[in-house]
Amino acid sequence: MRIAHSNIARTLVTLMTSACMGGTGSLLIGVSGNGGGGNTTASLSFFVQPNTANVGQVISPPVEVLARDSLGGTDSAFSGTITVSLASNSTGATLSGTTAVGARDGIATFSNLAVDKAGTYTLQASAAGAAAVTSTSFTITTATGP
Repeated sequence: MRIAHSNIARTLVTLMTSACMGGTGSLLIGVSGNGGGGNTTASLSFFVQPNTANVGQVISPPVEVLARDSLGGTDSAFSGTITVSLASNSTGATLSGTTAVGARDGIATFSNLAVDKAGTYTLQASAAGAAAVTSTSFTITTATGP
């Protein structure tokens, strides 16, 4: 017996619609990490990219890194430590501030990062069990007088 593709598609759509209409959520569930422990399936991404700042001044708004589940949504169960560092650093600059933050509901906020030399940089975010990710480039400038 051969089942037509349209029957299979119709059945799947009906199942998905039924699950969504029931008020208990959809059948689309991402695989989340295990709270940040050793083996996680989370991936990382920069939610708030680093912005231009003056030498030694805090990068604002704060840089935020998300742990994502297998469907790309925020992995709110992830509570592991996310670390940021300078990925491209041709000037030998130092990144200061709190560079290792425990994620809260899958989000790590780095509120006091600063770079001590003028130049163009990228940040790299990493966490145990997740592939490292690199930010967009940002510039640190020398402050000029008023």
